[in-house]
Amino acid sequence: MPYLIPSRTPLTPQQVERGFDYLLALQTGGGAAVAGRAEADPELPFVLLRLAEDIIWPATAVNGEAAPCADSFALDEAGCVLLSALRDWARDSPTTAAPGIARSLIRFTVNVLPDPGHPDTAGTLEAMRDERLVLAHAVYSAPGAHR
Repeated sequence: MPYLIPSRTPLTPQQVERGFDYLLALQTGGGAAVAGRAEADPELPFVLLRLAEDIIWPATAVNGEAAPCADSFALDEAGCVLLSALRDWARDSPTTAAPGIARSLIRFTVNVLPDPGHPDTAGTLEAMRDERLVLAHAVYSAPGAHR
C-alpha cells in the first residue's frame, strides 16, 4: 500500500529553520548539542516528520517519467515503509521521535542523497534547508497565502 501524503499546509519558514537547526546541531554536535530541545519544542517531531516526507518521498517515489522497473518499485516501497515507521514513531512516542527521526534523516542523507557539491553531510543539509526556505517563503509571501 503506498504511503500517501495527505494534502497539508506547507511548513512555515520558521518551522523549516527549526527543523534544520535541530538536524544540523545533531549532525555536527551529537546528542549533547540537542539535549532538551525536543522537550522544549513539542511541535518538533511533527516538523521533522514533515521534513522527512519532503525529503524521502521525492527521492524514493516511482518516477512517472522514467521507465518503471523492479528496482524503482522496491525503492518506492522502501520509502513508504520508512515514512510509515517514522509517522508511527511520531504518533506513538513523541518524546523519542524527534532525535530518532532526525537521525533517520541524517542517515538517509548520508547513504541515499550524497551531494557531490557538498562533500560533508552538514553542507548537504544546509543546501536542502536553503531550498526548502525558498519554497516556504514563496508559499507564505504569495497573495492569499496560508497564515
